[in-house]
Amino acid sequence: MEVLQTPLPGLLLLRPRLIGDHRGAFMEAFNPQAFTQATGWTGQWWQDNHSWSHAGVLRGLHAQKEPSPQGKLVRVLQGEIYDVAVDCRHDSPTFGHWHGFRLSAENRLQVWLPPGFAHGFLALSAAEVSFKVSAPPDASATLAIRWNDPRLAIDWPLDGARPILSAADAAAPFWPC
Repeated sequence: MEVLQTPLPGLLLLRPRLIGDHRGAFMEAFNPQAFTQATGWTGQWWQDNHSWSHAGVLRGLHAQKEPSPQGKLVRVLQGEIYDVAVDCRHDSPTFGHWHGFRLSAENRLQVWLPPGFAHGFLALSAAEVSFKVSAPPDASATLAIRWNDPRLAIDWPLDGARPILSAADAAAPFWPC
């Protein structure tokens, strides 16, 4: 697995190794030992989640804070998304900064968001997204941030279009951290 650093400490882009031959290809999508070696994270996964989104759907920004912060490992199984992470760690030198990635079934990139990051994505096409989470859902620890908060100024690749939002995401509060 290749590990690509980002401008936000701890936020990593991972490229699993693809082995191809005349029959097609094979990829080890997740190996706990390789993941721990690449990220330094030694926790356990709570569950695997899948979402299916139409093109133009924007999901997030969501996080879980103390007492049950949640890390995520995100990858795209079908289609393409613009994936965004916001650093909500008060003790981080990049607190309040964001970084975005294009993740797709074609590029096979995965993003590791350690606990303390908010996460959201825009489906650039119909997309199936798989993500592991490191803690159970906890309504008392839920953090939602408005996708278009001017203080964050996330540059979503919308090309002037309005995203398709859930009622909860449309009503999320502005940067509360």
